[in-house]
Amino acid sequence: MPFIVNTDAERAEMLSQIGVQNFDELIADIPEEIRLKRALDLFPAMGEPEVKRLLELMAASNAATCDHVSFLGAGAYDHFIPAAVKTISSRSEFYTAYTPYQAEVSQGTLQAIYEYQSVMCRLYGMDVANASMYDGASALAEAALMAVNITGRNGVVVAGKLHPYSRQVLETYLEAAGERAIVQNSIENGIGSVASLEALVTSEVAAVIVQQPNFYGCLEEVEVIGEIAKKNGALFIVMADPVSLGVLEAPGNYGADIAVGEGQPVGNAQSFGGPYLGIFTVKQAHVRKIPGRLVGMTKDKDGNDGFILTLQTREQHIRREKATSNICSNQALCALQSVVHLSLLGKEGIRDVANRSMQKAHYLADRIAELPGFSLKYSAPFFREFVVETPIPAATIIEKMLEKKVFAGVDLSAWGEDGLLVAVTEKRTKEELDSFVSELASLG
Repeated sequence: MPFIVNTDAERAEMLSQIGVQNFDELIADIPEEIRLKRALDLFPAMGEPEVKRLLELMAASNAATCDHVSFLGAGAYDHFIPAAVKTISSRSEFYTAYTPYQAEVSQGTLQAIYEYQSVMCRLYGMDVANASMYDGASALAEAALMAVNITGRNGVVVAGKLHPYSRQVLETYLEAAGERAIVQNSIENGIGSVASLEALVTSEVAAVIVQQPNFYGCLEEVEVIGEIAKKNGALFIVMADPVSLGVLEAPGNYGADIAVGEGQPVGNAQSFGGPYLGIFTVKQAHVRKIPGRLVGMTKDKDGNDGFILTLQTREQHIRREKATSNICSNQALCALQSVVHLSLLGKEGIRDVANRSMQKAHYLADRIAELPGFSLKYSAPFFREFVVETPIPAATIIEKMLEKKVFAGVDLSAWGEDGLLVAVTEKRTKEELDSFVSELASLG
């Protein structure tokens, strides 16, 4: 919001209305030792042209995917976003809309959310989707808490390789809720060991969680994992990438009780890490325990379609002890961008994006594996992302490739592992892929 300067007379009037003599009296409850007693260290005053020039210079120090070839992944992907997505979502009706507490004056916003929910239900093969969560990681953590709430148990088992950041969020949520820490089954060839999982999932476990594709890009044995969860009475939670569902089976079709995801790859730019979109879907049996808010469609007294907030299970709206979540909002604008993008793509379009990403990723993986000193770390099937074992440190490759205006991938040493995690989207051309291979060959 803009900073609006008040005059001395206006400030005096406000203080008088509050019932104090001066500003010091207004902040009397703030201890002296934590008050700032010096002037703020600000830039000298500048005019608009000077400020604009300064900000442009600062922005120019960033390397962006608009002028670099990107093989970055690990949860944020450089997919093409049609110009229509931004044009539609930037309309003032959407861009300035506030939380739709008053349904009668928020029909457009509510309908947009309803359409988003409908699309996500179809994409994930589930019965109900909420109005969205903060991001994929918080959606996963809320799913775990929901499973604890439903089952009355407190053990959570992660089957396979979960994104380290999602795991951190999950651990924070569970610890704050006083629940038992999560248990991770062993990893073999880039995916979770089914034999190991069998021993870990007992009648005390509330949920079994799997990411599909997993952090390494590999495809987990989700159907078997789901069967193990069901056999022991645990809920089956799947964190699925939305683009992958153009070619992979929807979680609802192989028994997921709760399916979540990160919505960034559909309609949302990488934007230095956010804001992103948490997708949250459930089976009908669990709708009363869903976090956040749910938009429904009804009829008014004249028989016309109308949209309302059907369900809000947070403490602001119901008795605190009955609240299932303290999530207080949803990512309406990011959700809108996703539904616009998916609507523009259509059923065949999302399949095409997924197919091209997958085919190009496998082409690049095969070419890299032919280079002396380079190899694929895992032989498990993968979607659009894979781990490369390199003859020199991954950090060195990334640094050298930046000189060529290429983001070579993600260095797994940040998580104590070896390898370069490489992602390929439909945007990459054959020339870019071949050039990347040639550059790697010169470095190796």
